[in-house]
Amino acid sequence: MTSRVTLITPAMNASLRQARFDDGASIDAGGAQRAGAAGEFLPAAARVLVSPSVRCRETAAALGLDGAEAEELAGLDVGRWRGAVLDEVAAREPEAVARWLGDPASAPHGGESVEDVRARVARWLEACRDVDGRTLAVVEPDVVRAVVVHVLGAPSSAFWRLDVPPLTATTVSGRGGRWNLRLGDPLEGAEETRAASPGGS
Repeated sequence: MTSRVTLITPAMNASLRQARFDDGASIDAGGAQRAGAAGEFLPAAARVLVSPSVRCRETAAALGLDGAEAEELAGLDVGRWRGAVLDEVAAREPEAVARWLGDPASAPHGGESVEDVRARVARWLEACRDVDGRTLAVVEPDVVRAVVVHVLGAPSSAFWRLDVPPLTATTVSGRGGRWNLRLGDPLEGAEETRAASPGGS
């Protein structure tokens, strides 16, 4: 049995444009339009899941998907930095930001560390091996980073070195105890855009 998991990143919103930690902002009109145009090109799926953020839920709706919210696919919890612009936090707390970006086990904001989110997402992905057919999930870029790092067996320090643009698809397929990776496909009908996000997009 081959299991396939396709991860779709959310459309552009103000937080992504401003390199702001997610503050619950809606996707912008252009992002919604591009998602709507891309919906017809999505592969058929046995199940559809959605990260529990506003921008992921709205992107899923614009794509024409009716998915179940999955808490295990939430983006990295940045605690008290939520809603702040990365540059502003770096100016106030330079040592904390440097530690956070340089040490995957660090969580100076009081939320999750990179290693925490990597482990959480890895547990979810490994459980997908038992799902026959394709899982389609609209997820935060952090989830895509965690999946890629896990599948490649890369060190957690590689997490912030991965650029994950809006409205792109990353697919992993599992069989025989290993995953193969296909990443960064722009969705047909969606204009390719570069996201600015904390730590690199």
